[in-house]
Amino acid sequence: MKKIRLIGRLDIKGPNLIKGIHFEGLRIIGEPKKYALQYYLDGIDELLYMDTVATLYGRNNLLEFVKEIGKNIFIPMTVGGGIRSVDDVYNFLSAGADKVAVNTAAVNKPEIIKEISKRFGSQCLVVSIEAKLKGENQWEVYTNNGREKTGKDVTSWAKEVQQLGAGEILLTSIDQDGTQKGFDLNLISNVKKNISIPLIASGGMGKEEDMIDVINDCDIDTVALATVLHKKKYSVRELKKILKSKNFKVRNL
Repeated sequence: MKKIRLIGRLDIKGPNLIKGIHFEGLRIIGEPKKYALQYYLDGIDELLYMDTVATLYGRNNLLEFVKEIGKNIFIPMTVGGGIRSVDDVYNFLSAGADKVAVNTAAVNKPEIIKEISKRFGSQCLVVSIEAKLKGENQWEVYTNNGREKTGKDVTSWAKEVQQLGAGEILLTSIDQDGTQKGFDLNLISNVKKNISIPLIASGGMGKEEDMIDVINDCDIDTVALATVLHKKKYSVRELKKILKSKNFKVRNL
């Protein structure tokens, strides 16, 4: 029986939880601590905090947030956005994060993946890949919260980051993100069959069938959720009951 992991994704800008469509038209949802605590109490398996403007402005805003939220939340927490060095990773892990997610810094300096993995272990390193459809079965890597093209092919980059020491890959479809029209199954399947490390599917869930389809069709066991939780279309508990009814194993139910 396959065990499914659900991750609550919180995109943060300044003091606010925000969400857009295709990484654009960002709207304020509310206070991130409130949402994080609710998802934790509802049984989410992990939480992912992404600072959407940290790279743009060259700063780390989530350090104090992680210290504070870690006093009340006792599940794995991943932090991403603006992490540029091994020292940044050390600071976030010391503040209470269990993992860090790196995107722009990894693209600009791939050896940082090896450096982080060597010093802290691959289990705490998630490489975030923002993907946009370029042509038939071709996707390009973007950085800086979907603002910058890189010219890199998504599948090739996924294989490279695995080789360099990434412990997991967070794969977000820019085309599907926030649309609630389902995951990009072709993208996820293409990457999944070329790597052996865990793959987190992100971007597009709108209904329970989307979750079941990505798990079954792409052979993954980890799904990141944002809009469907923020807008209260489903609670974490409801989604876990659905998974259990489909003969998947879930935690806390």
